[in-house]
Amino acid sequence: MAVGFGNIRFSALITNGKHLARVMVITSALFAGQAAALAPEHETRRLMLAIEESVAAENWGEASEYLNRLQLLDAEKPADYNYYRGRVMLQSSHFNEAQSALEAYVTKAGTEGSHYQDALKLITGIERARKEKSQVTQVGAEARIAVIEPAGVKRSASLRQLYLTDSDREALILHLNSLLGVAGWRQDQAIVRIDRPADIEYRLSSGGDAISIQEIRRNSSGGVARTTSQIPVFGVKPQVEWGCEPAVATCWVYDPRDGSRLLQLSPNRSQVEEIAQTLGKLIRNLQAPSGS
Repeated sequence: MAVGFGNIRFSALITNGKHLARVMVITSALFAGQAAALAPEHETRRLMLAIEESVAAENWGEASEYLNRLQLLDAEKPADYNYYRGRVMLQSSHFNEAQSALEAYVTKAGTEGSHYQDALKLITGIERARKEKSQVTQVGAEARIAVIEPAGVKRSASLRQLYLTDSDREALILHLNSLLGVAGWRQDQAIVRIDRPADIEYRLSSGGDAISIQEIRRNSSGGVARTTSQIPVFGVKPQVEWGCEPAVATCWVYDPRDGSRLLQLSPNRSQVEEIAQTLGKLIRNLQAPSGS
């Protein structure tokens, strides 16, 4: 009887234990729900405090995690969010992302921003870092003979056929200008009309060992400003990088010499990717002694 009674007590304890565990799980879930139920404005401030503390402690991985969580939050981001994002991106040597975030901070916070001067200094530091990187790349390129990678025979043939030309170079330039014609940047991305040209457009041409880029900017009053720059192709890597910044509805093709912004385009990722790839093929073609 004693054994039976003990088993009954033991079973009761197990039952009570399971019940207690369920209560603890439910209680924990309730507390977790309360923690996650902060109104967006309060959750934004909580995450901003965590970001500030992480950056002050130079815990960049943790700061990046909090920044990503804040980015996904459906709430207006304070100006300081862009400043700290810029610092974290700079720490990872993501110069373009860092510059974009710091510029957004300066624009939003203005001269009254608590980090205004520091943000300007960081932007200047990014420019210097790019310049140093470009000089190192050019010095290294002088000691090397350019290695030309295959441009893709089938792709080149299809472009020649499309644009009715026997020259790969001419086909690449025509294709680039065709792509750029529909990828121009507009202040108002919601309204795109064929009879209204983009606010920023580009036209490319080649001559000798350089690519000429004409930028066409239109202002609200109808005025047009044209500027031309050149990219010498020798010593330049033909892998052209690109990226998009949803916050400002812009995609960029970056200068293969130093990674700075080269072409400001509409936020169409597939178009911009093809423009970057075609520009890289044109650079290869111009670098090739037998390029045509």
